[in-house]
Amino acid sequence: MKNARYRSAAGKLLDLAGIKINGDSAWDIRVNNPEFYKRVITEKELGMGESYMDGWWETEKLDEMIYKIISADLLDKVKHNIKIAIQLAGFYLINMQAGRRAFIIGEKHYDLGNDLFTSMLDKRMNYSCGYWNNASSLDQAQENKLDLICRKLYLQPGMKILDIGCGWGAFGKYAAEKYDAQVVGITVSREQVSLGREMCKGLPVEFRLQDYREVNESFDRIVSVGMIEHVGIKNYRDYFQTAGKNLKKNGLFLLHTIGSIVSNKNADPWMHKYIFPNGMLPSVAQLAAAVEGLFVIEDMHNIGADYDKTLMNWFANFNNHWDELKSRYGERFYRMWKYFLLSCAGAFRARNKNQLWQIVLSPNGVPGGYISIR
Repeated sequence: MKNARYRSAAGKLLDLAGIKINGDSAWDIRVNNPEFYKRVITEKELGMGESYMDGWWETEKLDEMIYKIISADLLDKVKHNIKIAIQLAGFYLINMQAGRRAFIIGEKHYDLGNDLFTSMLDKRMNYSCGYWNNASSLDQAQENKLDLICRKLYLQPGMKILDIGCGWGAFGKYAAEKYDAQVVGITVSREQVSLGREMCKGLPVEFRLQDYREVNESFDRIVSVGMIEHVGIKNYRDYFQTAGKNLKKNGLFLLHTIGSIVSNKNADPWMHKYIFPNGMLPSVAQLAAAVEGLFVIEDMHNIGADYDKTLMNWFANFNNHWDELKSRYGERFYRMWKYFLLSCAGAFRARNKNQLWQIVLSPNGVPGGYISIR
C-alpha cells in the first residue's frame, strides 16, 4: 500500500512536467524497480541520482527529462527527509571548504584521471562553459571563451596574471601564446599540475599545487574560471580579500562562475556526494556582499544558455570514448557520469535555476569607465 501511494505521488508530480511513467515519449521514465517511487519522493535529488546509478530507471532523453523537471520546479515541491537534512547541516555548522579541506575536491574529482578529461574536453582542456557565439564546434567555442576573457581583461604583452583554479592550463597557454602574457596558475589537483606542465612546456606559464589563500604576490590581472564554486559562502570574503591583496591598484579581475538565482548555504546532495564534494553555487547577492568595499563591479555577462551545448558536447565525447575508458572506470561510473553531464545540461537548458556569469571587477574603478566586451 505504501509503495502504491509513493507511485501515485511520483506520477502526479511527473505529470506536472509532462513526463509519463512507462510512457512513449523520449523523455518519459521507464521504471525497473518499484522501490524507485519511495526513494525519489523521500530523497529528492539524491534518490533520483542514486537510483539511476543503480539501474532502477531509464529514459531515452535524460537531459530533456531533467529539463522538464526543473522547468516545472518539481524538486521544490518535495521536502528533504531528516536524514539528508542532517547530512546537509554540515554546510551550516562547519567551514566545509576551510584551508585544511581545500585539497579534497582535487583528490576526489580533478584527480580522477587525465584520460577521462582528455577524452571528454576540447583540445585545450577547458573544463568550463564555452562561448558559442559564431562557433560550430566545441574547440571553437572554448577558444572564443578564452579570447573573450583576454579581451575583457584588456591583456597587454608582458602582463603578469594569476589564474586561480587554473585546471590544466587552458587559459594560461592561450594567454601566453596569443597575448604574450606571463601566467601563474594555482590548482589543488596533482594530476592537473602534471599534465598542465607538459602541455605548457616552453611557455611562461607556471603551475603551483597551492590553495588560493597562500598566494602573496603582485599581479596585473587575476582570472578565476570555474573555481569559486568550490570556495563556499563562509570563505567568499576571504577569497576576494586575497584577490584584492594580490592585484595591482590599476588591475582587473575576471570571475567566471556558475551561479544560482537564489542564495543557498548548502549543496545539491547528489553532486556533493558523487561529483563535487563541498561544492556550492553562489548567488548574485552573496557575491555582491563579498566584494562590498573591495571591488567595483565593472561588468556582468550571463552566458548560461551556452552551458547546455557545452555539456552535450562533453557527453558525446565521453560516450564516444567509453570503450577506451570502461576497463578502468566501470559501468556504475558510466551511469554516474552520464547522469552528471546530462542532468546539468537539462538544468542549464531550463534557464530558471543555474546561470553562468562572467564578472569583471576593479579595485578602484576604471578611469573614464570600463567598456564592456562581448
